[in-house]
Amino acid sequence: MRFLVDECTGPDVAEWLFDQKHEVFSVFEEARGMDDDDIILKALEENWILITNDKDFGDKVYRDGRLHRGVILLRLEDERSPSKIQVLSRLLRTYPDRLSNTFVVVTEKQIRFARR
Repeated sequence: MRFLVDECTGPDVAEWLFDQKHEVFSVFEEARGMDDDDIILKALEENWILITNDKDFGDKVYRDGRLHRGVILLRLEDERSPSKIQVLSRLLRTYPDRLSNTFVVVTEKQIRFARR
């Protein structure tokens, strides 16, 4: 799969995904400071699934009607990298076929596929 990892999600998550044989664009490593509008546009145009813990992307998709190729929004109590990797591992193991073109909200206890 192709994942664009937002700067706030961090380089450890991007590295873990790369180690899992995914194609990864890390905003932290490759485009630090990139604007949110540019991030969602890049993800759309280049067919990346965006991974973020910035809830502003929910506003961009649902309030502003921005198109996307998939958004995984991490809403975690524990924002450390091992926690992010653990929930992403569970998501990718359980629902790999449901991530494209969907908006997914992931917590430590729940995975919710949001409706349009």
